Amino acid sequence: MNQRSKRPERSPEERATMARLLPVFVVVLIDLLGTTIIIPLLPLYSASFGANAFIIGLLSAAYPVMQVIGAPLLGRLSDRYGRKPILVLSQLGTFAGFIIMGLANALPLLFVARMIDGLSGANLSTAQAVITDNTDEKSRTSGLALIGAAFGIGFTIGPVIAFLALAFSGNNYHVPAFVAAVFSLLSVLLTTFWLKESLPPEKRAHIEHERTSMTGFVNTLKLPTVGFLLVLMFVQQFVFGGVEQLLSLFTLNRLGFDGRANAILFVFIGLIVVVMLGSVIRVWSKQHSDRWIILTGLTTLTIGLVLTALTPMAPPPWYSQRGVLAQLGASSTSGVNVTLPPDGYNSLLGLIWILGAMLPLAIGGSVLSPTINSAITKRVSATQVGGVLGISAALVSAANALAPIMLGAVYQALGPSAPFFLGGVILLVCLIIVSRALKASLSQSQPAPGVQIS
Repeated sequence: MNQRSKRPERSPEERATMARLLPVFVVVLIDLLGTTIIIPLLPLYSASFGANAFIIGLLSAAYPVMQVIGAPLLGRLSDRYGRKPILVLSQLGTFAGFIIMGLANALPLLFVARMIDGLSGANLSTAQAVITDNTDEKSRTSGLALIGAAFGIGFTIGPVIAFLALAFSGNNYHVPAFVAAVFSLLSVLLTTFWLKESLPPEKRAHIEHERTSMTGFVNTLKLPTVGFLLVLMFVQQFVFGGVEQLLSLFTLNRLGFDGRANAILFVFIGLIVVVMLGSVIRVWSKQHSDRWIILTGLTTLTIGLVLTALTPMAPPPWYSQRGVLAQLGASSTSGVNVTLPPDGYNSLLGLIWILGAMLPLAIGGSVLSPTINSAITKRVSATQVGGVLGISAALVSAANALAPIMLGAVYQALGPSAPFFLGGVILLVCLIIVSRALKASLSQSQPAPGVQIS
């Protein structure tokens, strides 16, 4: 009874807001299911075409690079024509990308698929705009947290669907892409027939003149606390995003994890994220400052990265090198450009180790982004929240574009553990700087006076 009484309860206004946001949450979740089916398998899918770590990094970067180009344009169009038609257009691009991926018979087609998806990839940013339209300052953080919760659920269910698709198709990597396309099409239908337009015509002309300019971008980065937090957002996403893209390749090399094993690993990560964003972070935000949560996130993520880097080459007892090669469509290790663990070193040590490493890694990776964004919104006025979150999203896309290329090159040049060690060092430096630079500033939530973002 005491524990229940101490649990933070939502006010009637917050519950009403969450009810209004249910359609957008469901649409985002269904849309993310398609993406989370593909993410764990994409490195292995491209490896089956002979791609090495650097090429896989380039492929992973294709989506965010094109998103940096397409998302701002689609965002401005949503300000002018409304959220709903732009969201549908973006989802149709995702659907087309998955269809091309399913039909791919060569590596270049995988690049085409990811570039089309990225160019039209304003799904999440437009959904965030819908949430912003439907919330006030008090409920906006909880509303935006729905995106993170949808990610967690997606990363739990999506890999399970990928596992089943591979199991029932005889490890045919084309099949999960078509399954992802089905979910993408479903999200289009839900958006068309269920989601309501959140930006009425009378408000569009006003917003059209409040576009974020390059001058506003630079001025925002110059703000002492806000600018620092935006840079921190970029750095942590650079590290965590690169880890996400390379994890499947790392576990293939170190533990011989095939597509199904990696899907299960991502389910484990997703479950941790769901618990953190669905419950724990809400309690933490009531009991601790944003600075405390950020420091905790940086610490646990650093520990997780170092533990991952130290994972022993000990594939599970059921591992067979010949079996993994057969699933990748190769007759020898030279056909996949990835060093696989040899037979004869099988044990449960590697599996137990990687699961233990994923626990702090997933905890840190899940809490950092929403907490940093929350801290940023508390330092600007209500009319500037959308603009500054747009800048934050742009920096996240830039980090997602650079991370797989640069860390993929590090992987190729220095070995599988190097990107994880490097990420740990980068975050350790951030931890030291944050502990000093944000010692007092995050205790104040008032917006800085005279700030002009747009």
